[in-house]
Amino acid sequence: MADRVLFIGWGSPVRGREERGLEVFDEAVGLYGRMQQEGRIERFDVVLLSPNAELGGYMELHGSAVQLAAVRESEDFRRTIADAAMIVDDMRMVEGYTETGVAREMEIYRESIAALAATA
Repeated sequence: MADRVLFIGWGSPVRGREERGLEVFDEAVGLYGRMQQEGRIERFDVVLLSPNAELGGYMELHGSAVQLAAVRESEDFRRTIADAAMIVDDMRMVEGYTETGVAREMEIYRESIAALAATA
């Protein structure tokens, strides 16, 4: 079961590289679809946002910690990220928790709050 997420977000496309941007976008969607079929990730989501000053869109790769660590180290993923970094501004990748991972992280947070309260 997926308990981790890899968030890959981007800002505006680099002017003059829009066509290449579409190619890289399609390549990324194809790669993540193959990864899902091969069991390298559990699933992925693509989100395109309405125009704003911060974030153009993002993709989420869902899987276990082991799956996402392997994806991040894979050459096909690293090449796709390198290509994407050439055609969008403000690219970012952030690891996070989802589904059952949220409950575990919240328990850690609760324990920290309790420890802090005990010292007050």
